[in-house]
Amino acid sequence: MQGEMTINTDIERAKNLISKSNRISALTGAGISVDSGIPDFKSEGGLWKRYDPHEYATLDSFNRDPTRFWTMGRELAATIIKAEPNAAHRALAKLEADGKLQGIITQNIDNLHQLAGNKKVIELHGNYLRACCTRCKAEYVGKKVHQRVAKGEIPPKCDKCGGVLKSEAILFGEPLPETPMENAVALCRDTDLMLVIGTSLSIYPAAILPKIAKNSGARVILVNLRGVNREDFADIILTGRATELVPLITKY
Repeated sequence: MQGEMTINTDIERAKNLISKSNRISALTGAGISVDSGIPDFKSEGGLWKRYDPHEYATLDSFNRDPTRFWTMGRELAATIIKAEPNAAHRALAKLEADGKLQGIITQNIDNLHQLAGNKKVIELHGNYLRACCTRCKAEYVGKKVHQRVAKGEIPPKCDKCGGVLKSEAILFGEPLPETPMENAVALCRDTDLMLVIGTSLSIYPAAILPKIAKNSGARVILVNLRGVNREDFADIILTGRATELVPLITKY
């Protein structure tokens, strides 16, 4: 944690930037959802400590044996379904309701920004609570597929054609859909302040988005528990929990 005097000064600076900005955007990562009970996949207790992602979460492994993904997915769904938005999610929703936040770009798949009340959410890695049939492309939205998985239907099958269902969440080796990234870049180019929350900026192409915003004239505020990899373009860096810092700086 930063020194008390330094962090208090930086919080006031951040509040001042937010108060003067009317085209704010946010980029969020796993760190914003940790206090909602969703561990960072890579952290101690995270999903990748129990399931080798190369065996359970690549597109190739899914195509070979979707049972493995959905076995892991049963545990992930149980965590996501019971999670509730926390103070950081709610602070961003209020910022949008106040007409200052133009949109959120998220690397998360947990649907918590929408539950908090945000309307414009660009999901770079998909949404775990949406699924699609790999054969007929029928779409499934909500908890029903995961409730079937919880009861032992692994892998879940399409009601219409019997094909295997795949979660919308992007797997390793699966290309990102073009439209969300295009929308994210457009948002970054039309923002006067970007809040980067709960991400170390180590995953590309999301890691380049704050730089795009900066090059387009925006200020950048970074909020993360353990620092970030791209501090060179930050105007303010706040080290700490998103649930503590985001509500503070959005009380402008």
